[in-house]
Amino acid sequence: MAFLNDNFLKLRAGYLFPEIARRVNTFCETHPEAAKRVIRCGIGDVTEPLPAACIEALHKAVDEMGTPGKFRGYGPEQGYDFLRHAIAQGDYRDRGIEVADDEVFVSDGSKCDCGNILDIFGHDNQIAVMDPVYPVYVDTNVMAGHTGPGNEFGGFDGLMYLPCTPANGFVPEIPTEKADIIYLCYPNNPTGATATREQLTAWVEYARAHEAVILYDAAYEAYISEPGIPHSIYEIAGARECAIEFRSFSKNAGFTGLRCAFTVVPKGLKALALNGERRPLHPLWQRRMSTKFNGVSYPVQRAAEAVYTAAGKAQIAGLVAHYMENARILREACAAISLDVTGGRNAPYIWVGTPPGIGSWDMFDLMLEEANIVVTPGSGFGSSGEGFFRISAFNSRANAEEAARRIVGMSF
Repeated sequence: MAFLNDNFLKLRAGYLFPEIARRVNTFCETHPEAAKRVIRCGIGDVTEPLPAACIEALHKAVDEMGTPGKFRGYGPEQGYDFLRHAIAQGDYRDRGIEVADDEVFVSDGSKCDCGNILDIFGHDNQIAVMDPVYPVYVDTNVMAGHTGPGNEFGGFDGLMYLPCTPANGFVPEIPTEKADIIYLCYPNNPTGATATREQLTAWVEYARAHEAVILYDAAYEAYISEPGIPHSIYEIAGARECAIEFRSFSKNAGFTGLRCAFTVVPKGLKALALNGERRPLHPLWQRRMSTKFNGVSYPVQRAAEAVYTAAGKAQIAGLVAHYMENARILREACAAISLDVTGGRNAPYIWVGTPPGIGSWDMFDLMLEEANIVVTPGSGFGSSGEGFFRISAFNSRANAEEAARRIVGMSF
C-alpha cells in the first residue's frame, strides 16, 4: 500500500479562502434574494481589465505563435531574456538597486514561489513567520514537514511566530532567539502596514548576524505612495547577502488570470550545507526551476514585458490609483462608525478592528448577513489576527461606494 504525506493531515479542514467561499455559498443558497446583493471584499482578486499595453502585446505574441518562423515551443524555464532584462532594469537598476538579469526567475505566481522556495532549504531550519500572516507561508511549511502538530492557539508547534499588533505598528520586533528563515511581507497582507527603512535595516542586520535568510514578499510594492518607504528589501545595505525577494504582476497589472511573477535570488546569497560548507542558493533555485517547471508561456511573458513600456507604466498607475481610491472610500466608511482602521494608504487592504465583544468569524457572519458584504476574518491569518477583519479594495468603484454606504449604515 502507498503511504501518504502525513504532514498534510496536520492542516486544518480547509485553506482560509476556500472556507470563506464555502460559507458564502451556503449563505447564498439559503438566502437567494440577499445573494443578489452580495459584494465580495474578501479574496484579494483584481476586478479591472488588463492594461491596454498588455493586451496589445498579448495579441501580437499570439499572432507570432501562428506564424512560421516566429512560433515558439518550450521556452527557458527561468524566463525569456527579454523579460528578465526588463524586470531587472525597470524594477531595480533604474531605481539604483543592483540586480543582474540572470538573478531574476520568472514564474507563474509569487504564491507558488513562496511555497516552492522551500525545496532548496533543509529541514533543520527554525522558521519565523509574522502573525497575522499570509496562510501560504505557514501551510507550505507544514506540508514540507517543518512544523509539529497544530496547537490550541491555532498555530503549529515548531514555528516561531512574530506578533504584529497595533502596539508595534504591525511590524514585528526583532526576536531575542535565533531564526534561520524569516518571512516578511511589506506592504503587508493582511494588515496593509508598511515597514520603514530603519525597521528593515534592523531585520537585515539580524539576518546577517545569524546567517539567516529573509524571504521578502513585495507583491504590493506598486501601491506605496508615501516617500521614504522602501519598495524592495535590496534598498537596504547588505540585503543581497541575506534576502530573496518575491514579486508579482497579479496585483499591479491584473495578471491574476494570466499568471506571471518573479523571484530574485542574488548570486552571493549562501546557506549552510550538512558538511559545514557555505554554498550559494542561486544555482539550487535554477536547478529546481529547470527540473520542476517548464516556464511561463511566451504570450504572457510578452504581456508582462509591456508593463515596463511608457504606456504600460501609465496604465498601471491608473489601475493602482483606482484601487487606492476604493481603499480610501472603504477606510473612511469604517472610521465613520468609529471602527479602528489600519492600512488602505500604501496597500489595497484595510485592516479593521472588530467592535468590542465581537470575534473575527462572528464579524464575518455579521457583515455577510446584515450588510451582504464578504470580508476576511482576521483570525484566519493567525492568532494575532483575532479581533480584526480585512477588507479588500480590489473592486469596481460602484461596489466600493455601495459597500461603504452599507458599512456606514451598520450599528453595533
